[in-house]
Amino acid sequence: MSPAHAAPPTDEERLRQLGYEPKLIRRMGEFGNFASSFSVISILSGCMTMFAFGLNTGGPAVMFWGWIGVGAMVLFVGLALAEVTSAYPTSGGLYFMAHQLGGPRWGWLVGWLNLLGLVGGICGIDYGAASFIGAFLNLQFGYEPTPGGLFAIFTAVLLLHALLNLPEVRRVSVLNSISVWWHIGGVVLIVGALAIVPSRHQDAGWVVGHFVNNTGWSSPIYVSAVGLLLAQYTFSGYDASAHMSEETTRAAVSAPRGIVRSIWASWIAGTVLLTGLLFAVQDYDAVLGTTTGVPPAQIFIDALGTTGGKALLVVVIVAQLFCGNAETAAASRMVFAFARDGALPGSALWSRVSERTGTPVAGVWLSVGAALVLALPSLYSATAYGAVTAVNVVGMTPAYAVPIYLRLRRGQKFRPGPWNLGRRGPLIGWIAVGWVAVVSVLVCLPQSYPVTVDTFNYAPVALLAVMVLAWVWWLRAGRSYSPPVQQSAELAGLSEGVV
Repeated sequence: MSPAHAAPPTDEERLRQLGYEPKLIRRMGEFGNFASSFSVISILSGCMTMFAFGLNTGGPAVMFWGWIGVGAMVLFVGLALAEVTSAYPTSGGLYFMAHQLGGPRWGWLVGWLNLLGLVGGICGIDYGAASFIGAFLNLQFGYEPTPGGLFAIFTAVLLLHALLNLPEVRRVSVLNSISVWWHIGGVVLIVGALAIVPSRHQDAGWVVGHFVNNTGWSSPIYVSAVGLLLAQYTFSGYDASAHMSEETTRAAVSAPRGIVRSIWASWIAGTVLLTGLLFAVQDYDAVLGTTTGVPPAQIFIDALGTTGGKALLVVVIVAQLFCGNAETAAASRMVFAFARDGALPGSALWSRVSERTGTPVAGVWLSVGAALVLALPSLYSATAYGAVTAVNVVGMTPAYAVPIYLRLRRGQKFRPGPWNLGRRGPLIGWIAVGWVAVVSVLVCLPQSYPVTVDTFNYAPVALLAVMVLAWVWWLRAGRSYSPPVQQSAELAGLSEGVV
């Protein structure tokens, strides 16, 4: 039988061809893999926690059209990344792809960027959930959230996510699957209630055309560009499907499908959610100045009353908890893989896998512990949460582009997996790289004027810090970094399928 017609390798054979002996247990199906990325994107987390940002930075017009436009561009990024994921379905995800396509220095840099983004993601998601829990406690018990109180809630949420990720991956898969239906049902419930109950709604022209600039900058073009970050912040974390691939059956197909499906499903559901929220705004200034600290809660209260508002707030909080749990799972697998290849201090510890559960227990604790440390400045600065969000995006965004760029640079030498874009691959890839370049600039721009200590955008500082850290650690310990080189019999016959 010729190689072109040989039976495709099993998941375990494929992983061995990539140089790894299987350690994690494959108990996640295609839907569970999709649910991982969909849960991390979490429109009920990103859209809600960034809603105030959108109201100030362009208002309804930029929020609505920005979501549509950014979603389309992110889909190009997801398609291009999915193609590379199909060729290299490992828990290492982005850094392993970069290593195979560009060499160890590329892999090392992407790994540190990806790790920064994932830990920043846990921190931002769980701190956002803590803020919404604080708003609920304010409505229910009159509790006034303080920095210390919010940090205590945040710590409890982190602990919950650590404990949920310690058992076997099947529990994570089940929770992620429930999360999908909770998000979809939550959007239907929220938008349905906001459409039916209030006697007054904004008109369509206001929703798609009303522009607001509370940034201090005078240029509407500049403000609109910065306002796109609401959508871009939300459309992050879909590489979770890649990080879960060593625990997914038919990973070379399931993981890339999970990436793409999570993006377009979130795109559609997010459009419905944002539109429903904007139509239901009763008093713009009151929403921005809400005593709850979270504008969507005020929209709920104004439209449905206190009891109805609290009920919808619970729906959002549960969705955010699902989101943080999925992000913790993805980050712990990245920690496991990066440590397995000798890239972290104490790699022997962080790469351990529980013989009983088949999960990287040490990696789970390191992920939530690092997120806890990253959030410590929130005890002293009200701008810390925005800085943490910036850390997430500034780490993840360039990390997405590098494997795509290196795949384009390889040209015909790149051997695609069974899920691929065919002739459309290069065009889609260059569009993706171009968009990531634009976003990498946008995320580093000042968002408010005048620029002070409290309004400074810390994203460039975070990017510079992680690159310096990566370089210094490379000089000291780069020799210990040793991902395997793919065997010469490179997945023969696996490039026949086209998406």
